[in-house]
Amino acid sequence: MASYVGPAVRDKFESLSTELKDCILEYNVRLNTIQDLINVLEKIVADGES
Repeated sequence: MASYVGPAVRDKFESLSTELKDCILEYNVRLNTIQDLINVLEKIVADGES
């Protein structure tokens, strides 16, 4: 599955650093809402702590 960034969160997503965007896209997620974006960011943080 390829990652998808919906129009509702595209502006927020594009405001992130290239490195963070690349990291998010590696998770193969669908970002339709700001909550979807928050969830994947929380996952990235949790994975980084382990």
